[in-house]
Amino acid sequence: MRPDDWHLTEDVDDFLARAGDFLRSRPALHTTPLTVIEKLRTGGADTYGAEAPVFGRLERAGKVRATFYRLPSRGLSPTPLTPEHADTLAAHLAALGHSLPYVSAAHSTATAFAEAWQRHTGATPTLSKRIRLYRLGTLTPPEPRPEGRGRVVGEQDHEQLVRWCGEFVDTVGEVPAVDAASWAGSRFADRHFTFWETPDGAPVSMAAVTSMIAGMVRVDPVYTPAHLRGRGYAGAVTVEVSRAALAAGATDVVLYADPANPTSNALYQRIGYVPVTDYAVYDFACAAPEVG
Repeated sequence: MRPDDWHLTEDVDDFLARAGDFLRSRPALHTTPLTVIEKLRTGGADTYGAEAPVFGRLERAGKVRATFYRLPSRGLSPTPLTPEHADTLAAHLAALGHSLPYVSAAHSTATAFAEAWQRHTGATPTLSKRIRLYRLGTLTPPEPRPEGRGRVVGEQDHEQLVRWCGEFVDTVGEVPAVDAASWAGSRFADRHFTFWETPDGAPVSMAAVTSMIAGMVRVDPVYTPAHLRGRGYAGAVTVEVSRAALAAGATDVVLYADPANPTSNALYQRIGYVPVTDYAVYDFACAAPEVG
């Protein structure tokens, strides 16, 4: 395979014109690139920073076989690759002088690329994170159902919504932090949120979904404050947004969970979510300086 089978561009519209059908052909597996690229398409190339994002597609015999994207100052996010494809991509990017802080992909792809990147650049990979992708099978509301109801979040809820998203980020160790000043640029600003509230109208949990793309909706995030956990609120609000997504016509409803968290994984499986695949993030140390 020749390295020039990989075609790189900074133009999101050009990339979608050539690789959009490939990404939409497996919307559950391609949930993250679909939502990231849609945000760039609608928000502009500077949505994630001043530098231009980079997109790539692997073409053989006129057919797209794999893709990747890289956002400014962030790592590489490829779709599933064979070890051979991972090696040619690593060789191509290294030859162009790219540096990468990390790779994030399906576990076998991330591992193959990390090993190839080390061979071509000398950068040492370290497994830093794992995450599991689930897809909704048959929605099964939990029993007993907690008292209360779901309510779509409105403008009057903005202050509480920002506070809870900030708490969520702190809880899971995400960066950057989220507050009122950074809200508009955060990954949460374009989500559609629902609160679960008690019969007296007090919000006790929240869940959000992405906008539908190619029939796919992703539930993200789900959060219940620590002092309110263990009462079934997270399951109830997740069922609420999942049911609404199905009613709106979604054919793939997905979510991510930390496989090291048995509570959340057990909850999602109880209400009908089925594991699809595990993802991994490898950080790179001592990468070569970036060019261009």
